[in-house]
Amino acid sequence: MKLACQEGLAVGSDLKQKLDLLAEAGYEGIEFSGSGLKERIPEILRLTANHPVKPSTICAGFRGCPLDADKRERELASSDIVSLLHTAGELGMVGLIMVPVFGGPRIPDLSPYSSAMKLELELLTKLCDDWAVVAESANTCLLLEPLNRYETHLLKTLEDAVTICNRVQSPHLKIMADFFHMSIEESSIPDSIEAAAPHIAHVHLADSNRQLPGYGHTDFASGFAALRKHRFTGYMALECGNPAENKQEGLKHAAEYLNNCLALR
Repeated sequence: MKLACQEGLAVGSDLKQKLDLLAEAGYEGIEFSGSGLKERIPEILRLTANHPVKPSTICAGFRGCPLDADKRERELASSDIVSLLHTAGELGMVGLIMVPVFGGPRIPDLSPYSSAMKLELELLTKLCDDWAVVAESANTCLLLEPLNRYETHLLKTLEDAVTICNRVQSPHLKIMADFFHMSIEESSIPDSIEAAAPHIAHVHLADSNRQLPGYGHTDFASGFAALRKHRFTGYMALECGNPAENKQEGLKHAAEYLNNCLALR
């Protein structure tokens, strides 16, 4: 398993300095936002070609909403997602992280014909089936991200996301497991990871208070043991706040803490 960090959390005035300081702090990957990323491909490829820190993933950055009632919003989101999947492929990344919808349903309830959620799941399955074909052509993956109940109503647990993966049946549709969201929604983080393990291709790290690991009470060691049991070797990227006064030292301490958790089980 390899530690990574989101670009916005990394310390430095430009990408080169961020990469160098991440390597110094003990990280092997960097996760980017998708906004404006296509134009940065040459710079990222040049700076990471012979660097120990590699591009790991794209975290969202698309416009629109895939499950909006407005067709224009859905088409805008899909167009951006297709473009970002190709960008992920060009950068040799694991994939693009995608949240299908934030908040409540945007599609109207058509009961008794169909509930809004049933329509959303059917639409999401069709869209993921199409996007998985694109991801395959780009040699990358689309990564579904479950969120907690306060941020979405649809995919809230790893099992929810696995259901979509099982419907689509593509090796290029995977899920992203986030320790913060799991700490709210899963009754057991290690058990949920074990059940979803074949579908997990990326991990986000944040403690129970959404700060750097080590500032809350999440049991990372047991979750890491479950990942290791199923031979997960991918990136685990920080997506959290950094309350340390010295941000670089905070990142170093987080890497040390996480490596200690990895060694515990």
